[in-house]
Parts: sequence; C-alpha cells; structure tokens
Amino acid sequence: MRAALRAQLGWARRALRGAAVLGRAPGPPCWSCGAALPGGDGPPRFCPGCQALQPPAPRPDLFRLMDCDRSFRIDERQLRRRFRSLQRAVHPDRFGQRPPLELSGVEPVQETDCDADSAFLMEIMEINEKLAEPKNEDKLEEIETLIKVKQEELTREVAAAFERDDLQEAKKLLAKMKYFANLEDKLKAKKVPS
Repeated sequence: MRAALRAQLGWARRALRGAAVLGRAPGPPCWSCGAALPGGDGPPRFCPGCQALQPPAPRPDLFRLMDCDRSFRIDERQLRRRFRSLQRAVHPDRFGQRPPLELSGVEPVQETDCDADSAFLMEIMEINEKLAEPKNEDKLEEIETLIKVKQEELTREVAAAFERDDLQEAKKLLAKMKYFANLEDKLKAKKVPS
C-alpha cells in the first residue's frame, strides 16, 4: 500500500514539475519563420507570426492534447468532439490556398526577382545578342561553355550563402541562375536542327 502511495505521489510531483516548466519555458522556434513559440504540448500550435502549423512535441501529453481529465473514466462524447475539432483545425484542406512556404521569412525566388547589378545584366544581354546571331557551331560551343562555367560558379556561391545562413544573398544568386537557365534553354533551341 505504501509503495503504491509513494508511486502516485512521485507521479503527481513529476506532473506538477512538468506543468510548471511547460508554463515558463519557450518552445522550439517556428520551423517556417523562426519566431519564438510558447512552450507546451497541448492543442496543435500555430505560429503567432506566420500561422504555420507546428509539429507536435516528441512525446505529447495526450490527456492535455485531448483536453481530458487524467482519469480512467473519460467522457466519450467530449473526447469525440475534441477529436473532430482538432481534425478540422489541422485538416490539409485548410492550408491548400496558402501562399508558398518561406524559409526564415525569405520568400522563394520569383521570375521578376533580381536586383542584379548593371554589369551582370550587360553580360546577359551580350550572351543574348550572340545567341541571336546566325547559327555558328563554334560560337554556340563557346556560349555553352560560358553558361556551364557561370552556372557552376553560381551554384558554389549559393551553397556558400546557405552555409552562412545568408538567405537574402542566396535568393539574389538563385535569380541570377534563372537568367542562365533561360539562356541555356535558348541555346538548346538554337542547336536543334531546323
């Protein structure tokens, strides 16, 4: 009897200690925007900043998640209502119309994104002009080599920007890569026998 009482008392102490810690400690940062989140493993959490649904805690407190008393006897109707409420809150259909995901507040690169310098834009124009000239196999091979070298260089720079966690720079570099990808498409079209 004493052992059982001690076990229940130990469980109650741990539960109280856990509840006290959960009330004060912040949770992990938002996976989408990096904002600080309130701690806890209760109902599904949404980031207060970007409204992204957060993953559950590794070992969630299911009584707390389902808003039930810690008891063997659980009100089945209340449990069913809570389950359906949670199901509606996190259903994928609610998120189908959301904009594309961002990484740390930086939106994915768009076709029109490029605050490239004038030297870069001049380089792109010159390559475009060479592609517009009459078909010359030697020039086409030269342009193909140039595009390949530039793409490899930009790939290394993007990788370095990600490693530095400089997402704005990575976005600019990816926009430049799109220009070279477009040039590569034009080159391939030019090389196709007519």
